[in-house]
Amino acid sequence: MPPRKAPTARQRRLGSELRKIREHAGISLTDAAAQLSTDRTTMSSIESGRFGVSSERVRTWAGHYGCPDADYVDALAAIAEERGRGWWDEYRDDLSAGALDLAELEHHAVAIRAVQIMHMPGLLQTEDYARAVFEEAVPALRPIDLRRRLSHRMRRRDVLDRADAPAFTFLIHEAALRMRFGNRRITANQLDYLLKQSERDNVTVRVIAFEVGGFPNAGSSTLYAHGPVPQLDTVQTDTPTGPAFLDAETRLANYRAVLDRTEERAYDPERSRDVIREMAQQV
Repeated sequence: MPPRKAPTARQRRLGSELRKIREHAGISLTDAAAQLSTDRTTMSSIESGRFGVSSERVRTWAGHYGCPDADYVDALAAIAEERGRGWWDEYRDDLSAGALDLAELEHHAVAIRAVQIMHMPGLLQTEDYARAVFEEAVPALRPIDLRRRLSHRMRRRDVLDRADAPAFTFLIHEAALRMRFGNRRITANQLDYLLKQSERDNVTVRVIAFEVGGFPNAGSSTLYAHGPVPQLDTVQTDTPTGPAFLDAETRLANYRAVLDRTEERAYDPERSRDVIREMAQQV
């Protein structure tokens, strides 16, 4: 099959998981290729995400490697079965690969926990607030680029309305609530919108107050996307050059611990709504 021009993070993840299963079985790439009646180059291309792979081949390889976790194999086969384009592909010529990978990650997650320090979570931003955030970009965005970024961010919010929408927990620092992007009206509308979204059945908003002091990873924002099985969890962090995606087992465990400790220091959902209401009245 022809190689992909630019495999997505999800396609690369499938390949890396197949490589992980093989390596855990103690089988070299050369031996696996010989035993599975293929060649080393093809296997390497599949494990790097450059070539696609059928769900049948995923199951065959996993069986050959002796993978005992049926749910894990089923989840990998489901990724291999995915065909067609997601809505985010409409933006492929306009936005970075990281922005598209983030939308795809949110789409496929079964649950999401996120910590935001200085901005409202992207999924909970109003259009005016998001515009004000993008207007602070360096270098400044061209009007057409600003419009496309806004359109993409607003489309991302649709995941909240899906019948099978993930369960979201947003841990938002008080600094993000008080940081003003745009004028007072924009800030007040954003806080009102945040309150409304916090009342959704699948959305939990918890505020981290200044008074609690420091907490793990306080200097950066983090999104933890739960996959259909724990092995397919993914952490997304923001960097100056765009989103970064992490999936090594040790890093996942560390970030779960970070989020657990951070959540322990946040107000409960009801107290958090009271705090947001108080701030909205002060704007």
